[in-house]
Amino acid sequence: MDLHARRADSFGAQAEAYAEHRPDYPVAAIRWALEPLGTSERLDVLDLAAGTGKLTAGLVAEGHRVTAVEPNEQMLSELVRRVHDVRALPGHAEHIPVPDHTVDAVFVGTAFHWFDQEKALPEIARVLRPGGVLAAMWIESDPNADWVTEFEQVSASSVESQRHNPTGIMSHPSFGPVEHETFPHTHRRDSPEAVIAWVNTHSRMLVVDDDERAAINHKMLAFLRERPETSNWPLDVPLRSDVFRMVRVSE
Repeated sequence: MDLHARRADSFGAQAEAYAEHRPDYPVAAIRWALEPLGTSERLDVLDLAAGTGKLTAGLVAEGHRVTAVEPNEQMLSELVRRVHDVRALPGHAEHIPVPDHTVDAVFVGTAFHWFDQEKALPEIARVLRPGGVLAAMWIESDPNADWVTEFEQVSASSVESQRHNPTGIMSHPSFGPVEHETFPHTHRRDSPEAVIAWVNTHSRMLVVDDDERAAINHKMLAFLRERPETSNWPLDVPLRSDVFRMVRVSE
C-alpha cells in the first residue's frame, strides 16, 4: 500500500479520538455554501466522506435531511453513535450509493483531497439536482496567529502535511465556476494535552512510528507550556474554514 492510501486508511483505528478531538465547522460557512439554492427550507443534503460526523452534526442542527456516506466502517459506526436523525451509508465518493438527482447539496468536510476527482465529480453531479451545490470545506489554522504558525512548525512530522490546493479542484462541465470564501473559527481545548490529542488525529501523525510521534508530542508539550499565549486554559485555538462551492448546471 502506498503512502497516500495508508494515510487515507489510517483514521479508522482512531475513530473515537477523531470524533472527540477534531473541530466542528462554522454555521456561517454551511449557510454560505447553501446560498445559491435561495431558500431557508429544509434541504436534502449529502455529507460525503463524512468521517465521524463533525460536519454531519452541523447540517442536522441546521434542520436538513442528511445522508452521510463514509467508506471506513469504524468511522461510520462512530458517526451513528454520536449523530442522530441521519441516514448513514457505507460508500465512496467515486461510487455514491444514492439515486440520481436526489440531493440539493453535497458537502465534503476536509476530505476532498482524498478523492479521485475524475471519478468523483461525475458521481457528485449525478446525485445532485440541477441547481444543487457542491461545497468542499477545510478547517485550517489561522495564519494570522503567530503562535499557531510556530506551533505547526514544531508539530511537523517526517510526513508532509496533506494540504488542500484550491486550484486543484477540477473544473467539470456539470458545474459552474468555483467560488471561495473564508470564515473565522475556533477550537476550544481544555489543556495542552487536548491540543496534542487533536494533532495526533491527523494522518501525517498516524502513519509515523511510535518513537517519532512521541518525540513530536514532547516538543509540542514544551512549546505549549512555554508560550504566554497558551498559558491559560481552556483556550480557543484560532482557526479558519475555507469553503469552495460550485453549482450544478442544468443538463
